Amino acid sequence: MPADLNDYFKKKNGGGSGNNGGGGDNDNRTPFNIEPPDFLKNLGKKAGIIYVLIAIVVIAVVAKPFVIINSGEMGIKATTGKFEPIPMEPGFHLFIPFIQQVFIVDTKVRIMNYSSSEDLGEVLQRGSGIKKNAAISVLDARGLPVSIELTVQYKLEPSTAPQTIATWGMAWEDKIINPVVRDVTRAVVGKFNAEELPQRRNEIAVNIEEGIRKAIDAQPGKPVELLTMQLREILLPAKIKEQIEKVQVAKQEVERTRYEVEIANQQALKRAAEAEGQAKARQINAQGEANAVKIEADADAYANKKISESISDPLLKLRQIEVQGKFNEALKENKDAKIFLTPGGSTPNIWVDTKDSQKAVSIAK
Repeated sequence: MPADLNDYFKKKNGGGSGNNGGGGDNDNRTPFNIEPPDFLKNLGKKAGIIYVLIAIVVIAVVAKPFVIINSGEMGIKATTGKFEPIPMEPGFHLFIPFIQQVFIVDTKVRIMNYSSSEDLGEVLQRGSGIKKNAAISVLDARGLPVSIELTVQYKLEPSTAPQTIATWGMAWEDKIINPVVRDVTRAVVGKFNAEELPQRRNEIAVNIEEGIRKAIDAQPGKPVELLTMQLREILLPAKIKEQIEKVQVAKQEVERTRYEVEIANQQALKRAAEAEGQAKARQINAQGEANAVKIEADADAYANKKISESISDPLLKLRQIEVQGKFNEALKENKDAKIFLTPGGSTPNIWVDTKDSQKAVSIAK
């Protein structure tokens, strides 16, 4: 315990009995003596160590000699201003304050948009990995202004991040990606006329992406990996848009007319086919009727032929005898009848009743 505290307690105990000696009430009291705790007795010896520990804690809080690197990030340690070539992986790391410094860089996929919106800022949100730039202004093959809107996705190569930051600085995106994208886009689009751009959009997008990829890969150490490039919009001058719209309307009108002509041709072919079918049907019907008539005539001719072939002299004589017999029977009933015979004797004879001039009888076969 410090000496000043012991003296204080001694003086306080002795002085108390002396001051109260004149009065009779406190002469027999026991002297007051208090001993301090042991840790207070040794406090003076350990005070220096405590001060040192406190100073270390304060320095640790203020200087913060450690860093925590999250996933998707890399740490770059610089000792007296010189970057170490090996990046720091995600996790907990210590460094020497005031001598070393750790820079954390984002190695996740980043996006750079080129748009003509008026509310664009250079950076959409810090730490979001999205940068917004103005649309790329291009002059076509005839010198007409055209604006190109596109999106580029890329990421920093982790293994070469220290060299990239040492070469390009923390603003490496504006020094590597932005100039390359603008230069390649102007070089590709400038080869075409403005009115050709919408029809050759896919070809232009492929050429821009290939050009950007080739230019970035040509950088020393390949600091950045290009993932994709999307051509979002081609903004043409107002007059060019009007001309293109007129051409589109004319093409649509030509297509509509061609469609109508095709429909008319199909209808005409349909009617011609129907007429041809009807004509063929009538021809087939007429041919059928003619064939029927011919068949009937052939049948009659065949029958007549067979009949003529069946007639013979004996048959004719027999028929003549039969007819003569009928005449004889008739003469028996009417003896005054006159008999007319035709030449040949094979045709029917006619007899007439002379008593009744109004009566005539014809005897058929």
